[in-house]
Amino acid sequence: MFRYIIRRLLISIPLLIVASFLCFGLVNAMGDPLAEWKLQKPRTPAEITAAYERTGYNEPFMERYVEWAGDFVTGDWGETVVPGNAGRPVKDELLTSFGITLRLILAAEIIALLLGIAVGVIGAVRQYSVFDYTATGISFAMFSMPLFCVALILKAGGIKLNDWLESTGADRWIITAGPPGEGFSGSFTEQLFQYSGAYILPTISLVVIQFALYSRFQRASMLETLNADYVRTAQAKGISQGRAIFRHALRNALIPIITVSSLNIGAGFGGAVITETVFNWSGMGKFIVEAITKIEPYQVLGFMMVTAVFIILFNLIADILYAFLDPRIRLD
Repeated sequence: MFRYIIRRLLISIPLLIVASFLCFGLVNAMGDPLAEWKLQKPRTPAEITAAYERTGYNEPFMERYVEWAGDFVTGDWGETVVPGNAGRPVKDELLTSFGITLRLILAAEIIALLLGIAVGVIGAVRQYSVFDYTATGISFAMFSMPLFCVALILKAGGIKLNDWLESTGADRWIITAGPPGEGFSGSFTEQLFQYSGAYILPTISLVVIQFALYSRFQRASMLETLNADYVRTAQAKGISQGRAIFRHALRNALIPIITVSSLNIGAGFGGAVITETVFNWSGMGKFIVEAITKIEPYQVLGFMMVTAVFIILFNLIADILYAFLDPRIRLD
């Protein structure tokens, strides 16, 4: 198992290098970050030359890539370069925003996985039952709804709930607008109350879409596994249905859902951008929207690289889980 993990780690390193080169090339294709600055008013050749020397955009592509990659590995993720916004370190601001979004994505992924696996397994075991038909209908309805629509509906519902709480003399609980990154005050109970009110609606927004996807994949995978010869043989030898399901069938049926969830991590960042915009969070969504609008290359690069590392890390975790669930994979 240890050698298998080492092999996967060694494969991840060149993959990360290729990802960094592609990210740098894509950001370079965004355009000149100083273009709008040059058009605001006439600039002298000396001013333009000094600005390009400061940003490094006067150097060849490969030289800039090698210099940026070396600095990134050592922890220097660059600074903002657009005049009027220049000189702000990218790393601190990005990691703060990433922490906010990461808590949202992980909470949504864990809840969606647990619900999706449970509903998928029950639906497969009780195929064509009332529960199966109901779960299938709800999943398709959830999956067909755009994320921004779900978020807006939940936000409207949160506002109405707050109005009702105020009418009964209770405190407003749901936070429908405002970044949670600025922190909360009070006792532990009060902070827990505030954090839950801030995270509940954005988390549900992401859970709705992901749960629908996971439950359908888990049901299909579980049905295929339940009809496998080794499960039927185990039941024919007298093993109880519960043991055959949870000890034999479920273990192999989890492999496809692990693949889907690890790949869905990247999509989770895209969903978080929409969710954070609706609820006015100061997470990665706001960070990348502002970076793209201002054409801040190092901010966009930082976002893309953190996302790439996050996706590669979760794919590595998925590979390790494959080997744990099916020992034959370690020998491939």
